[in-house]
Amino acid sequence: MYKFIFVLLVVVGMATASNAQEKQNMKQSDNKPLVAYFSVTGTTARAAEKLARVTGGELYAINADLDWNDKRSRSSVEMNDPKSRPAIQEAKKNIADYDVIFIGYPIWWNLAPRIIDTFIETHHLAGKTLIPFATSGGSGITNSVGALK
Repeated sequence: MYKFIFVLLVVVGMATASNAQEKQNMKQSDNKPLVAYFSVTGTTARAAEKLARVTGGELYAINADLDWNDKRSRSSVEMNDPKSRPAIQEAKKNIADYDVIFIGYPIWWNLAPRIIDTFIETHHLAGKTLIPFATSGGSGITNSVGALK
């Protein structure tokens, strides 16, 4: 079983000393962390890039096609169906190389987008430490983390 660690990532205003210590801790591991993220507007991508710089992690973009502004779009329909699992355009092939995986996403309807469920369910994550981080205009990460567990 994989572990979820609840982390609220505040990208803006991270303390420099804390960043240096975290980066040093990650470097002591044999494996780099993976910073997997899904981004629509670029906000989550920028947060993931900063996190990768701080931790020395490798970036992996979770890509899917969508138009979240259209209520009839695939993404809107998927969020109305909890069992929906949209396809990832390209799965991460060497997931076994990572012990720590940061998973970033925008908060949609107080949840992670369904593509994040697809990522978690289609990769072998047993024994991995998963650390979710999210971007949002107003919702917190708590409900999305609970749903992902």
